[in-house]
Amino acid sequence: MLESVTSTALSSALDALSIRQRAIAENISNVNTPGYHAKRVSFEKELTTAVERGSGSVEAVVQRSLEPTRLNGNNVNLDTETMSNIDTVLRYQFAAQALSGQASSITKAIGQASA
Repeated sequence: MLESVTSTALSSALDALSIRQRAIAENISNVNTPGYHAKRVSFEKELTTAVERGSGSVEAVVQRSLEPTRLNGNNVNLDTETMSNIDTVLRYQFAAQALSGQASSITKAIGQASA
């Protein structure tokens, strides 16, 4: 596909959202593990800056959550993880549809040009 800031940004977002999804799954699977600290994945601010600079390419940053811990040292909140999971799935679907729509438009334009 022809590379554009939009397609690069959408691809970066899909990669980062995939990393976030894995972090959420790991957090949920460790909800009862003593001493486990939840992981948080951020990329949105960096993506905005990259698009403004005309690049659109970013890497997700994975960090330990600084949220308070329970007595066992674990800070995973199942409600937070569930809501984050729903948000992440919806964002991923939106970005995937946008990228697919862009590819469809390019394919249609190429087909009309060759006709």
